[in-house]
Amino acid sequence: MAQPGEGTTEHQLLGAKVTAIVPCYNEAGAIAKVVADLKAAMPGMRVIVYDNNSSDNTADVARKAGAEVRFEERKGKGNVVRRAFADIDSDIYMMIDGDDTYDAAALPAMVQTLLDGPYDHVLGVRTQPQGSVSSYRPGHEAGNRMFNRIVSTLFGSQVSDMLSGYRVFSKRFVKSFPAMSHGFEIETELTIHCMALRVPQKEVAVGFGDRAEGTISKLSTFKDGFKILSIIGKLLMYERPMLVHSIISALLLFAGLAVGLPVVFEFFNTGLVPRLPSAVLAAGLVMLSAFIAGIGMITRALKNNADEARRMAYLRYEAPAYAPSTIPDVEERNDRVS
Repeated sequence: MAQPGEGTTEHQLLGAKVTAIVPCYNEAGAIAKVVADLKAAMPGMRVIVYDNNSSDNTADVARKAGAEVRFEERKGKGNVVRRAFADIDSDIYMMIDGDDTYDAAALPAMVQTLLDGPYDHVLGVRTQPQGSVSSYRPGHEAGNRMFNRIVSTLFGSQVSDMLSGYRVFSKRFVKSFPAMSHGFEIETELTIHCMALRVPQKEVAVGFGDRAEGTISKLSTFKDGFKILSIIGKLLMYERPMLVHSIISALLLFAGLAVGLPVVFEFFNTGLVPRLPSAVLAAGLVMLSAFIAGIGMITRALKNNADEARRMAYLRYEAPAYAPSTIPDVEERNDRVS
């Protein structure tokens, strides 16, 4: 039986051009293996390593390994993705971290899944064999589970690994994605973009292991966690404006009623308003509640216009060519789809 990546040619992908985007910052100890594994998984695929102001020789190592090397001077993975999505023209895009923690051999199955749908986004869900020691830091694993639950609840669509850096995209997804984030919160933005635009997407289980020896993680559990929470809040405000403004409006209304009702009851009983400041505050809170609700309705209308513009940008490009079962062992790998 053929192994993953064997026979994976452009002809089998109906002539689709596949490009790998590998953001890197000080990954000289791992990038050569990542490039070699990607080329072995899908021979002939274009592999582009983006050096993000590395202080080591990441670029030289990647170039010697056979990758095309480009540079993005503005620090942050989000800036790399923004630049790469704007500059590169391809039919299918894949993104993987340069730290050799993801199983590159899963790529053919992920590409095939995209074509089988056809889908616009395939998420690599990090998995490890039962009984093995997790390669996650405990804080990262707990944080990822928490963020998955938060985003799934707030945006009404289930996601199993929203912080995964291993993904495959269609051209129309990439060219309709605004990429506003600067750093590692880009994965959150990608996930919420899928949910908001309601693009066809799928999850595929992929192997995940420890970083290459001698390399250092750039993630900070608390610092990056707060950044991710911040981007979730900002995107919630943008993607669900009516929900956010309705909650704020309701809280203000309840506060106004809590302050004002005792004053109203006292007025009906005595005909007096002895607590005038409370009455003024209650009236102000109720009026502010109505004002916030009005802003929510206006923002929702503006959001609908923005959604239409994003949808039109998305529809300017054709869907991935439907190509079922062109890569060996896809049925076996799809059994592991989350």
